[in-house]
Amino acid sequence: MRWLHLVTAVAVAAGTVLGPPDPTAQLRQLARDLVAAGAPGVIVRVDDGHGHPVEIAEQADWTKSDHRLAAGDEFRMGSNTKTMMATLVLQLVADGRLALTDSVQKWLPDKVPNGQAITLRMLLNHTSGLADYTIDPALLRSILGLDPHPWTNQELLAIGVRQPPKFPPGTRWSYSNTNYVAIGAVLERVTGKSLADLVRDRIVRPLGLQHTYFATDGSWFGPHVRGYEPDATHLPPEMPAEIGDIAGPRHDGHVDVSDNNVRWGGAAGAVVSSAQDWSRFYQALMSSKLFPAAQLAQMRDTVPVSPDQPDGPGSGLGVDHVTGPCGSTWSHDGGVPGYLSVNLTDSAGGRSASVLISTELFSEFDAEPQLAAADKALVGATICAMFDKLVTSP
Repeated sequence: MRWLHLVTAVAVAAGTVLGPPDPTAQLRQLARDLVAAGAPGVIVRVDDGHGHPVEIAEQADWTKSDHRLAAGDEFRMGSNTKTMMATLVLQLVADGRLALTDSVQKWLPDKVPNGQAITLRMLLNHTSGLADYTIDPALLRSILGLDPHPWTNQELLAIGVRQPPKFPPGTRWSYSNTNYVAIGAVLERVTGKSLADLVRDRIVRPLGLQHTYFATDGSWFGPHVRGYEPDATHLPPEMPAEIGDIAGPRHDGHVDVSDNNVRWGGAAGAVVSSAQDWSRFYQALMSSKLFPAAQLAQMRDTVPVSPDQPDGPGSGLGVDHVTGPCGSTWSHDGGVPGYLSVNLTDSAGGRSASVLISTELFSEFDAEPQLAAADKALVGATICAMFDKLVTSP
């Protein structure tokens, strides 16, 4: 569930920018290029705010016997989950039940070393210094679908904090999934409710979302994208051999990981949604329909991702900010085995875009350069299409 930095995609989009075009043909061709480069499937959805969203679903022929891909299919959103967790925190801030200046020690006493010096804001914007629990060997079998242990956020937090901190709290930025399992544990402690119930009651039902829920196992509620990873004999050389043991049915050189338990993702990555639902969520989020304008300003108060680029990409509370040649976006991306996603919006929520790809591990290990390049080209063009612009090849 690493943060994939949209900076690269923005750079890909830095060729000649034209507008206003009909972007559908370009996006469809780039989606087909992505499949030709090795992606089992991809969904693209772009809403430029004019009332006629572009929806594209392309898939490899060998996947069609498993499922015919549709633009409205459910998808494992991975670290996009963090945007919803930050939303829940800010709702409780607006209700007076939490403050961003609250220490971790206040809500999770003696669960986090130096917890008195770490605030909720530091967890939300990744400046806590906590190491990432997902790199611990104890999680590997669960990530590969081989161990269905029903992890709790408290258990995942305990794994994360047994590693040494990366830096003193508040002194730097470094993406860590441990920050958000800590947030999940705080939300459960404050409300006395499960994260599944909080997502349902505070986000899904008020917005009328049809395909969004916090997953607690490997099951699905409706028609869904099937996710794949290469099998042991087709692993790219950049991937470690143990990745070939990933659980799931095997065919056509791939493993179908769709039904593997994602409980290990917890508050950092367990939400399932669809491109259309996420667009509606972003529209509500950026128009202050989920919490007051004061909390939206807090969400969009960013820290630099790179110390040497103070005006470059910024990390807010569950959202990231990047300015490129086609416009300024708020976004997050996510990845769990079989599912790689990026969701974007503009500052008002009137424009939105999603690129959902049904394979992911290549991005974790900088493998399959042709696939990675096709992914960046598609995301870059999608960002421009969101702003009614067409980008030529750089």
